[in-house]
Amino acid sequence: MTLHWKVVIDAQDPHAQADFWAETLGYAVEDHSVLIEELLGFGAVDESLTTESHGRRAWRDLAAVRHPDDPHEDKSGTGLGRRLLFQRVPEPKTVKNRLHLDVHTPPGQREAEVERLVGLGASVLRIVDEPSGSWQVLVDPEGNEFCVQ
Repeated sequence: MTLHWKVVIDAQDPHAQADFWAETLGYAVEDHSVLIEELLGFGAVDESLTTESHGRRAWRDLAAVRHPDDPHEDKSGTGLGRRLLFQRVPEPKTVKNRLHLDVHTPPGQREAEVERLVGLGASVLRIVDEPSGSWQVLVDPEGNEFCVQ
């Protein structure tokens, strides 16, 4: 048996994080507006649980991105494959991540990719050059570490 999974990342602004990571990875920001509008129409959820993002109704405290080639549910917009979910938390990040993403670039493209990511709001934390390999450690706009190889 195989299990489906997603990576869940705490965030102060889940929609800004989803936008950053969608641009970083070439993923699609999930559109949950059809489900949200239906639930609002039934009175199953309160409007205070929603916000507007990309000109459509979205969950206030959750935003997700999915690989554009992976399947997703039409009604809910939820990805059924590779997916990152950002959930709002009240506290800011204060310590090093125990889990991080590695972003792999085509050969010879790492510097250009790092420059692009910095333009999106990332910052370079350090450059690692070891006998086993080299990479750059960056942080996203909320300070989450990730590596670019």
